[in-house]
Amino acid sequence: MTRLRDLTAAGWRRVRTDAFGAEPTGARLARILASPNFVDGAFRNPVPTRRVVYERSPLEITRAQLASNRARRAPTRPIPVHRLRSAELAEPPASGLRLSWLGHATVLAELDGRRVLFDPVWGLRCSPFSGIGPRRLHPMPIRIADLGPVDVVVVSHDHYDHLDMTSIQALIGSGAQFAAPLGVGAHLEHWGVPAERITELDWWESAEVAGLTLTATPARHYCSRGPRTSSHFLWASWAVAGPQHRVFHSGDTGYFPGFAETGRRLGPFDATMVQVGAYSPFWPEVHMTPEEGVRAHLELRGDLLLPIHWGTFNLAQHAWEEPVERTLAAAAVLGAEVAVPVIGRPFEPAAPPALEPWWHAVAAPGLPVPVDGLAPADAESALAAAGQEDEVPA
Repeated sequence: MTRLRDLTAAGWRRVRTDAFGAEPTGARLARILASPNFVDGAFRNPVPTRRVVYERSPLEITRAQLASNRARRAPTRPIPVHRLRSAELAEPPASGLRLSWLGHATVLAELDGRRVLFDPVWGLRCSPFSGIGPRRLHPMPIRIADLGPVDVVVVSHDHYDHLDMTSIQALIGSGAQFAAPLGVGAHLEHWGVPAERITELDWWESAEVAGLTLTATPARHYCSRGPRTSSHFLWASWAVAGPQHRVFHSGDTGYFPGFAETGRRLGPFDATMVQVGAYSPFWPEVHMTPEEGVRAHLELRGDLLLPIHWGTFNLAQHAWEEPVERTLAAAAVLGAEVAVPVIGRPFEPAAPPALEPWWHAVAAPGLPVPVDGLAPADAESALAAAGQEDEVPA
């Protein structure tokens, strides 16, 4: 089989589908080229970062992805899902803030009378093709058509498990505004989102959208919807502030010292939604471990942590339930408050649900096989190293 990286330019154009999106042009491209974060022909991370650990061979990484820990990387029974009904969302939250984790990084946040939908992915697979790619492990708790009004759709970056073409197209009819990092608007516009409904922000830029203040904050990651890293698309975490409440959504990011600055400038946050899954020793600088996620939450000055980016897709070598177990262990050491609702069950951070380990009933039996040398109980040793940075070439 021809490898994607070996395709000629003409061959690549033949295999591209609309799901790959579009490249920025015109005024959008000019704005990208003028960004202080665009250096030597590409966006740069806030600290030196490797996409993968290149000391590991591509063959070793592929083998591990396909074969490592296979018995533990998916649940053995159907994942519990709360069937979210329109009627539940029709009643406004008593506290003014309600979160509904819909799986992976998709969260509906209702704050101060507005609705924000983060990283909406309803697709069966996170892939540009219908028949290949990671398949979701549970159904979505609610149809897009049943969500009701959506004021803002926020996209963290352009990877397929965070930006899904069919979901974006289904949300156009909601009348929502769309917010994305620089360059990512090219994908949205290519898929039919009107240009006047797209707000693109560079790091630390803010915009007033639908009565809320949205700020794109630095993150440590990369963008790509093809075989190579994309140079003209930025990635970001997001802070969203209403008149009374503030929330933070990490998107995808490796740990770096910038969370403390975000907390100082934009916090405190009533709730943070932080990536704790899909970590690997092969890409330790672009995804956080659970221990790093808890540390980031505290540095952000978050009150309540909602762990996201786990449980929906099999994207790394760790056991399916390991991210939440390690998150809870680290939170216990550091005194962080965590909510782990059944997928789809709305809750108000002001009165978080009691912890019920619903994942125990469906996880594969036996202890997880840690892929980075840490068992879930080894939180203290992990926390000691969570803030350390490797000085490596970008």
